[in-house]
Amino acid sequence: MSMSVSGRGNEFVPPTGTPRPAKPTPLLLQGQDYLFRSPPKALDFQEQVHRLGMVEQGDGSPVPCVLVLARSADMEMNELSIALAERGVRMVRVDADRCLDLALTVYTDTPLLELDRWLLRPLLVWRRHFELSALPVEPGTLAAAYATDQWGAVADWLSTRRDFTHVNGVADLDRLTQLADAAAFGLRIPRTAVTTQPGRARPGGAQCIVKTSGKHLLEPRPGVQHGLFPRPLETSRTGKAPESAPVIVQEYVPSETELRVFVVGERCLAFQVDKLDPAQLWIDPEAVRVAPVDVPAALTDKLLALAAHWGLRVAAFDLLVSGGEHVFLEVNVNCDWRWFEHRAEDDRVSTAVHDWAAARFRELAGAGKGR
Repeated sequence: MSMSVSGRGNEFVPPTGTPRPAKPTPLLLQGQDYLFRSPPKALDFQEQVHRLGMVEQGDGSPVPCVLVLARSADMEMNELSIALAERGVRMVRVDADRCLDLALTVYTDTPLLELDRWLLRPLLVWRRHFELSALPVEPGTLAAAYATDQWGAVADWLSTRRDFTHVNGVADLDRLTQLADAAAFGLRIPRTAVTTQPGRARPGGAQCIVKTSGKHLLEPRPGVQHGLFPRPLETSRTGKAPESAPVIVQEYVPSETELRVFVVGERCLAFQVDKLDPAQLWIDPEAVRVAPVDVPAALTDKLLALAAHWGLRVAAFDLLVSGGEHVFLEVNVNCDWRWFEHRAEDDRVSTAVHDWAAARFRELAGAGKGR
């Protein structure tokens, strides 16, 4: 095969020839119709009142704060901003979809940063939904690659910086590590395979579920998210054409119901979730029934132990209840709870998160980290 190189900066030009046949649409992109638009609009209460000059400037000393790395549409964090303001706790945020014009300086030799005109000392750092795909840049351009790389490196550093205290010890915990660790801590897990040929890999029998090995939401353009939902694997699928990327295939586990258990500090708060289809939570949420339930003591012990192992202080566990046994599916580090509370008419998780964040801030300030 011959190759040619043009004179335009040694740009590679592929050889001409018979075009390759189009590959089939990846399995998890077939039939999904979930689309969420996330406008980059500032909704944070504390940000608004500080920018409007409604708060005294102070004497110039660093202001202890909770630092949140998120995005504008993170309503859990918008609500937390109000709750912390009511408790006298300063919260500041860096949103992925609004960070390109941000006046930010982070000092490397002292745990301080300047954001706009404020000198701040983050006592507690929480990274949620700070996805690089949300940066408002034109995909495929050099400027986009530059901004994405720089912000990715700095956000990763802020999320793990040792002289900050973090809500969660990991920003992203892959599903395969989750499954291995859950089994090691005594939880039942579905039999699982990772494959580009889901039709040939059927762990546990004929009935299987296909899941993404990465994120549940893809954002090919800033502010436009597409869902990747678990879906049944047709028994007639032969897997002759490989997928363009590996997916997770799990045995189908018959279950009576599903649980979402929120770990907040040392507490477990659960909702029973009844749905007819794995994707119903996104594509037909009004048909999903949600009710608050108690968590058995034995399950609480296992989940708190796993959360401690992963360094998680606020997270959500998804489990099946099958024959009276709890089957671990995944843990969601960037967990959202307001939707479940709304469906169940129960705000225990919000109250627990707000109280925990304020108490942890006070604890750190009392230990001298606020100076």
